[in-house]
Amino acid sequence: MIEAKRSGAHLALQAGAGTGKTTVLVMAARSDRRRGMYLAYNRPVVDDAARKFPSNVPCLTGHGLAMRTTGRQYSARLNTPREPSWKIGERLGIPPTMQVRLGPRLLTHKTISYSVLQTVKRFCHSADDEIHYRHVPTLKGLPDDYRPDLARIVLPYARRAWKDLQNPERGAVRFEPDHYLKIWALTTPTIPADFLLLDEAQDTNPVLEQVFLAQRSHAQLIMVGDSAQAIYGWRGARDVMTGFDGTQLHLTQSFRFGPALATEANRWLAIVESPLRLKGSPAIDTSVGPVDNPDAVLCRSNAGAIREVLALLADGRRVAMVGGGEALEKLARAAGELKAGHRTGHPELVLFTTWDELYEYATTDPSGTDLLPLVEIIEDHGVDVVLQAVRSLYPEHDAQVVISTAHKSKGREWPTVRIAADFELRPGNKASETETDEGGNPLPDIDLGEARLAYVAVTRARQRLDLGGLSWINNFPQFAVQAGDHPGPAPVHSSPWDRLGPPTDRRLPADSA
Repeated sequence: MIEAKRSGAHLALQAGAGTGKTTVLVMAARSDRRRGMYLAYNRPVVDDAARKFPSNVPCLTGHGLAMRTTGRQYSARLNTPREPSWKIGERLGIPPTMQVRLGPRLLTHKTISYSVLQTVKRFCHSADDEIHYRHVPTLKGLPDDYRPDLARIVLPYARRAWKDLQNPERGAVRFEPDHYLKIWALTTPTIPADFLLLDEAQDTNPVLEQVFLAQRSHAQLIMVGDSAQAIYGWRGARDVMTGFDGTQLHLTQSFRFGPALATEANRWLAIVESPLRLKGSPAIDTSVGPVDNPDAVLCRSNAGAIREVLALLADGRRVAMVGGGEALEKLARAAGELKAGHRTGHPELVLFTTWDELYEYATTDPSGTDLLPLVEIIEDHGVDVVLQAVRSLYPEHDAQVVISTAHKSKGREWPTVRIAADFELRPGNKASETETDEGGNPLPDIDLGEARLAYVAVTRARQRLDLGGLSWINNFPQFAVQAGDHPGPAPVHSSPWDRLGPPTDRRLPADSA
C-alpha cells in the first residue's frame, strides 16, 4: 500500500472484514509529509480517525468540509427546532384537507409532506443538478405502479422546497446539514490537498463521490472499503469502488477471527460476487455453532430487535441496544397511534390509515414481512409492554447481551454473536422451482442486498458465531461449507423467544416493571 501510494497512482483498496484497514491507512498517511485529508461519511468514524492520523492529514466528514465555506453562510437557518413534516408542508402550500387516493392507499397531507421532504433529501444525497422523478421515495405499502402518480403530486412541492432552501436568511423548510452539503457540491469545489483518503467508500453518497472524483487532476485519490459491505443503498449510498479508474489493491488477512469463520464469510462473498476471499488468522480459534448466551444478537430490522429485547428480558438478561432504544420507542409509539385509530408520521408506517391495514400488509404482503414481528408483539402484548422493555435497557458496559441491527453493527465486534430469527429465509431468498444447477440442486434467488447484510452480520464475531436465522443457507448445497473447513454446518439455534410459551404467559422480569 505504501509503495503504491508513493507511486502517485490513484488507488482503491478493497479491505475485507477485520483486515486492519485503519492501520494501513494511518501507515500510508505517515509515509510522506504532503498535505492530505481523510474523508468519511459518519462522524464517529471521523472522530476515531482524528485520534490516529498525523497532523498533516485533517479528518473530516463531507458535511464538515462543506461547513467551512458554504455552511457558514446558512448559519442563521441552522439548528432551528424540529417539527412535523406536515407543518412544513402547509407552509409549502399543501393544505390540511388534501387527500389523494392511489390504488389501495389514501394519502393525506401528512404523507404527501413527508414524501416531499424525502424527495429533497434523496436529491441532496445524489450527484444530480436538479430534482427528478428518481428522487421520489418508495413508500412502504404503495405498489410501484402508483409511484409515477405519487411523483406528479410531489415533485412541484419538492422543487418549491429546494428553491426555498437557497435563501440563506429565512425560509419555510427546516435547514439541515444535508442541504448545505448539496449546495456546496453544486459549486464544484476544489479541496486543497495533495492526496485524499476516502474511507468506507462502498457506502459513499453520490454527492460526496462527485466532489471526491473531481479532485483527480490535482490530488492523488485513495479510497478504501469493502464492496461486499455496501449496505446503505436505501439511503442513496453507492459503491464507488467498483469501476474506479485506478490501481486495485486487496487486504484479505483478517485479524478478527480464525479460519472457520473466514470460510463462513467466504460463501457470502461468493454470493455477492466479491473479488475478495478472506483468510482467517490461524492463531485465533473461532468456531461456528450454537451459542446459549451470546455477547451480541444481530437483527435485520428494528422490529426484529424489539422481539429479541423482549425475549431476552423475559429470560432474565441485562440487555443493551446499540445506539439506545430511541428507534424502538418511536416505532412502538407509532404502532400504538395506529392501534388507537390515529394516523402516524413514522416513516415506516406513514402510509397506513388503520391498524387493520398494517396488519394485513405485514401478514399477507411479502414486502411487509420485516414488520411482522412488531405487529405480532403489539397484537399479543400491547404497546406498553414494548415501551417498558425499552425503559429496561442497560448501558452497554453494564449489559450481559447487546442487541443491534446488522446495519448498526458495522465496524463493531464481539466475542460471541448470534444471528436473530428475522434473518430467516425471505421471499426474495428462495429456491427456484424450475431452475437447477448442474447437480440438479435448486438455484437460490438471493437478494444481493440481503446477502451483503448477512456478510456484515457473520463477520462481527471473534470467538464463536451462531448462524441462527441465517442457517437456511445450509439448505443450498452449492453454498455448503466444505468438509474440514469447520466442524460442520451450524444447526438453527432457537431464540429465547421460542422458550417463552404462549403469548399470554409471556412476562417481563419483575425488576423491569
